[in-house]
Amino acid sequence: MSPSESLFSRALQLIPGGVNSPVRAFRSVGGAPFFTKSAAGATLVTADGRELIDFVCTWGPAIHGHNHPRIKAAIAAALENGTSFGTPNPYEVEMAELIVSFFPSIRKVRLCNSGTEATMSAIRLARGFTKRDKIIKFAGCYHGHSDSLLIKAGSGALTHGHPDSAGIPAAFARETVVLPYNDTAAVDAAFAANPGKIACIIVEPYIGNVGFIKSDAGYLQHLRKACTANGALLIFDEVMTGFRLARGGVQQLEEIIPDLTCLGKIIGGGLPVGAFGGRVEIMDLLAPLGPVYQAGTLSGNPLAMAAGIASLKLIDELNPYAKLDQLGRQICLAALAAAKTKGLPLQAPQTGSMFSLFFTPTPVRDYETALTSDAKLFSRFFRSCLEGGVYLPPSAYESWFLSTAHEGAAIERACEVITRGIKSL
Repeated sequence: MSPSESLFSRALQLIPGGVNSPVRAFRSVGGAPFFTKSAAGATLVTADGRELIDFVCTWGPAIHGHNHPRIKAAIAAALENGTSFGTPNPYEVEMAELIVSFFPSIRKVRLCNSGTEATMSAIRLARGFTKRDKIIKFAGCYHGHSDSLLIKAGSGALTHGHPDSAGIPAAFARETVVLPYNDTAAVDAAFAANPGKIACIIVEPYIGNVGFIKSDAGYLQHLRKACTANGALLIFDEVMTGFRLARGGVQQLEEIIPDLTCLGKIIGGGLPVGAFGGRVEIMDLLAPLGPVYQAGTLSGNPLAMAAGIASLKLIDELNPYAKLDQLGRQICLAALAAAKTKGLPLQAPQTGSMFSLFFTPTPVRDYETALTSDAKLFSRFFRSCLEGGVYLPPSAYESWFLSTAHEGAAIERACEVITRGIKSL
């Protein structure tokens, strides 16, 4: 039994499914998960001693690669002063200043501990501000595992065949209106059917949790106009896309100002973190100023803040987006060329360092078209790539991620393995 197999056997006795997040379980791609003992740059080193080129990047945070020396040094320096204080600390203020400078739509920000906390709190704040109960979300958009949002969700829920979770009261679900993504008519119809009742729209502006899907031209602008016309707030969940696709996220690329924005991933530099922010008059409804309660003992933790500050400062210095876009296009073009040679239908939507491969002839623009992708074919492709030393998201319905560390030999090797994997199907 290999070290990873032994660890998984032990984990199965103590942890549900042997994993602490469902998508890690490899159930949709077959086999047992490997365990990672270290990571550096674009590479994971498994407990079995294998080196894998990583296209998961801890699901987004590792935009500068794993274990970056600047981030590592920042954590070490913060650690010298303690791990947690239970009081305000200087790092929180510097992080808030950086977020506000990167995202013009955010004038005040509240730090928390995860993307789930950020989206849950933003929804509560929108309801408190508008004094309305219903929300609109979109099929395939995953906004964390809070009750109001885990309805027709993507990410692990979709991967494991449970787009709706048990344990959510029907009364909660009734307050969530689920619409198809990229369908403007559905949005207009939902507002017409619920006059004066919709508190907000929450959306991944570019979806990352049912695979990577871009918005149609004009779609996000339509959401902005619909919310304004109906007195609802527009919430952009940029937990994945924020800082990763542009300095100011998708809202910068699309030139849209949402009312609230949810952030995470990169602002923790690999440590747990989340944030939400927006207009002053909305944010000032939060306790202790207002009646909307939100709290967290470890919010603004100095270690996470130090790591995130280092990560954001690196983005400011390097402006890596043109390089990341080139690397993303290189991978997708190699995959499309291999699929054409093999006669396989393949879609490869990509923006910057986020992309996906869908084995389908149907252009993917929403949840339903994503499901036309051949998950069994992806499973075979995944196993081939893993055997060749390339680690992909272990699901046909997740975004891939790149880092600045993927350039050079890593990207060339990955293109070879991916090309060979597609041609072997």
